[in-house]
Amino acid sequence: MSRSNRTSTTKATKALKFLKDADAKLGELIEEVGAYKLPVNELQSTYEALAESIIYQQITGKAAASIHNKVIAGLGEKGKDGILSFPSPQKILEADLQTFRSCGLSQSKALSLQDLARHSLSGQLPEGDELAALEDQEIIDSLVTIRGIGPWTVQMLLIFRLGRENVMPHTDYGIRKGFTRTFPRHGKKAKDGLATPQSVLSRAERWQPYRTCASWYLWRATEL
Repeated sequence: MSRSNRTSTTKATKALKFLKDADAKLGELIEEVGAYKLPVNELQSTYEALAESIIYQQITGKAAASIHNKVIAGLGEKGKDGILSFPSPQKILEADLQTFRSCGLSQSKALSLQDLARHSLSGQLPEGDELAALEDQEIIDSLVTIRGIGPWTVQMLLIFRLGRENVMPHTDYGIRKGFTRTFPRHGKKAKDGLATPQSVLSRAERWQPYRTCASWYLWRATEL
């Protein structure tokens, strides 16, 4: 079970001071939103975290949770405590497509889960200390080789499971929307009327090494 915590007060104070000094306009947003409250659910297993990401892609959280539970109920294995856990990579590889369909998974997601399982069994999936030792871009480069896993999915892992401090998911719709609200005159606009990902990335240069904190405030900007 992952343990949920929040960015430490000391780290948050340092990040906020840096960002306010680096970008007055972002500083105004920080003041408007208030305290920095990024939840980090500490990563216990890269395999399980990415499997969950695949299941949750492009459907509502409620539907995804139901499917996730069905996968555990249908393929999971009981531990010594008698509690079912997410199926092992071996169990995922042994399952046929009909089994996945009965859980509510599409063929595409089933094949993605099996590719993830193959990466895990072959030792290509960094876990624990090996993962912790990698730079952000090294983790992205390593994991996007898995079917169904793109840069955005890995960036969410970096932010919400690994607590990395300098991540900017510049293609994210919510980030672009919050950025456009906060910096309406900065950079170019895409066809959807929002700032282009490159415009976000350009402005975000000045927010390093605390782009994760800035990202959280841009997400909050969409709620104002």
